[in-house]
Amino acid sequence: MTESSAYVGIDVSKSELEVAVGGEAWKIPNDESGIETLLAELNQRAPTLVVLEATGGHETAAVAALAESGLPVVVANPRQVRDFGRATGQLAKTDRIDARVLALFAERVRPEVRALPDEEAQELTALLARRRQLIEMLVAEKNRLKMAPKAVAKGIRQHIEWLKRQLKGVDSDLERRIKESPVWRAKEDLLRSVPGIGPVVSRTLIGDLPELGHLSRRQIAALVGVAPLNRDSGTLRGKRMVWGGRRSVRVALYMAALTASQRNPVIREFYQRLRERGKPPKVALTACTRKLLVILNAMVRDGASWNPVTLASDAEFAHSC
Repeated sequence: MTESSAYVGIDVSKSELEVAVGGEAWKIPNDESGIETLLAELNQRAPTLVVLEATGGHETAAVAALAESGLPVVVANPRQVRDFGRATGQLAKTDRIDARVLALFAERVRPEVRALPDEEAQELTALLARRRQLIEMLVAEKNRLKMAPKAVAKGIRQHIEWLKRQLKGVDSDLERRIKESPVWRAKEDLLRSVPGIGPVVSRTLIGDLPELGHLSRRQIAALVGVAPLNRDSGTLRGKRMVWGGRRSVRVALYMAALTASQRNPVIREFYQRLRERGKPPKVALTACTRKLLVILNAMVRDGASWNPVTLASDAEFAHSC
């Protein structure tokens, strides 16, 4: 096996999987029989790495089967793969080209293989995603109601009430699942011991950030997208900005930092200190978001509840101050 043939790229669509490895490429159905064929072929080849893109759930069955078979599989961020393709000069787009770009991405970048979430964790993530969808729909319908004529206002109100019932049901389901899992329940109790962290934020962290407590402060900040990135060129010194990462986690933590800047003594003091140094409110809140994440990461790592005195003596925490 050549080095390039040890790396596999799979472009996923609703009905098909386009597979590229080495100089070969072929297409199979994205169903049970197609995935069985894929497993037989890849188990025979024993690849070093298999990379697929996140495609809104169409990749789930294939990824689960590959992981269960013990194959090293990574679900890559589509934006990262797209930027990589452009950097290599690949501007055209077909399923076959995308699969070959993924195979090249696997060979050149070699993203780290991480354990995939189990079925319970996947269901929790799905519930969290559904909760966000329901809230977005509620906001949209409430905005429509403000300008709606009488002919449609009644229907909008009925839909709003239905969405509220759905949201209440999802919240109840989330609470039940957390309570039924001793590990999740203990983690939620630990997270909610921090002033400013409520049930929505704690459940978002449990479902959407399983790496919490297992990475360094720099790694976890970069993963969430709250690490300031340089924008310098020559003598130009651009503004440091945060971008990318896991939006759902970043948004939840930002809202938590907003509350913590008023109610959490550690974050409040940090926020006030930044404002006194002339930092704009949003910049200060973003810094508070990162600091809050570092604190939570250290707490989960050590299994320790909120204790400002203990945290202040922690080297990793102190470095973030």
